[in-house]
Amino acid sequence: MITVVDYYVVASILFAIGALGFLLRKNVLVMFMSVELMLNSANLVLVASAKSFDLARGSAFALVSVAVAAAEVGVGLAIIIALFRLKATVDAEEITNLRG
Repeated sequence: MITVVDYYVVASILFAIGALGFLLRKNVLVMFMSVELMLNSANLVLVASAKSFDLARGSAFALVSVAVAAAEVGVGLAIIIALFRLKATVDAEEITNLRG
C-alpha cells in the first residue's frame, strides 16, 4: 500500500532534481523545465496532503496551481522565443543585457 510518506519522498526527489537542474544548467529552456518540475512536485504534495486529510481544498488548490503553471508556460516560452530571436542563443550566461 502506498502511503502519504511515499508521495512526499517522490515529491522531494522531484524537487531536488528540479533545483539541481536549475542551478547547474546554463540553458534557459532547461532552467524553465526545472522550475516546472519543482512546481509539479509541490502539486504532488498538495494532492497527497489533500488525500490524507480528506480535504477537497488541497486538490482544488493544486488544480488552480496547474492552471497558473500553464499560463506561465505560455508567457515564459514567449519570452524565451523573443530572447532567442534577439540574441540567437538560449545560453543564460550570454543573455546578460536585456537592452536591444
